[in-house]
Amino acid sequence: MSALPIHRGLSPTARIARLVVLGLGAAFVLFPYVWMVATSLKPQAEVFSSGLRLLPEHSAILTNYGKALGRIPMGRVLLNGAVVCAAIVVFQVAFALPAAHALAKLRFRGREVLFGLVILGLLVPIHAVSIPLFAAFRWAGLVNTLAGLVVPFTLSVFAVFLFRQFVKAIPDDLIHAARMDGLSEAAIVRRVILPNAWPAATAFAIFSVVAHWNDLYWPSIVVSRIELATPPLGVLFFRAAEAGDDYGALMAATVVVTAPLVGFFLLAQKAFIEGITMTGLKG
Repeated sequence: MSALPIHRGLSPTARIARLVVLGLGAAFVLFPYVWMVATSLKPQAEVFSSGLRLLPEHSAILTNYGKALGRIPMGRVLLNGAVVCAAIVVFQVAFALPAAHALAKLRFRGREVLFGLVILGLLVPIHAVSIPLFAAFRWAGLVNTLAGLVVPFTLSVFAVFLFRQFVKAIPDDLIHAARMDGLSEAAIVRRVILPNAWPAATAFAIFSVVAHWNDLYWPSIVVSRIELATPPLGVLFFRAAEAGDDYGALMAATVVVTAPLVGFFLLAQKAFIEGITMTGLKG
């Protein structure tokens, strides 16, 4: 049976009102980004003009984006962000799936206590442990390294929580059948849980990439070299190089570092919605 349309039962007036409200909400959310892009196209004189014009009278796109791409190694900065985010996601999924399987499908003493500790871990921000982490990383020689940007986030309690909810909805009969076939628990995670967890993994990957691509706090602590900078830290280095007053070029640099993230979300939005709404296997 085909799915029922979500607007069934609504009058035409209610549908129009809903579209108007959603359109106004979308415009409100998108306006800062649109204004940032518009500012990146303007020369310095128009940025501080008294009038409010979205489109520039005289385009400075080549000047502003030339500065954004030339004053700092922007390609290296974007590559650092991609490598760091990809490594973090891979490690987080690799560690979280077995833990989620154990908390959802295995029976052992203290399981609920461990899950409670996972929930408690959601309340501990990186700021609370940044000083001992930095001291440990300095002792281990991980300051000013890409590993120093990745290691603190390889274990994600949010990933464990999200995957545990997903794995819990997988039928127990499927797990029992795999055990009867002689699969070990590790093989079950690899050959049964992982193939069915792709929607949840995709949804979590978007959360993780957005969080760590935009993270400025930890990179500003552990990295002081521009060649190791992540995108937000690269913008900070660019602002320092530009003395902080060329806002057209600064907005251009911001557009450059945010555009990959916007593109990534647009490409993955369908999988993201499926991952959030799915709670188990489709019948």
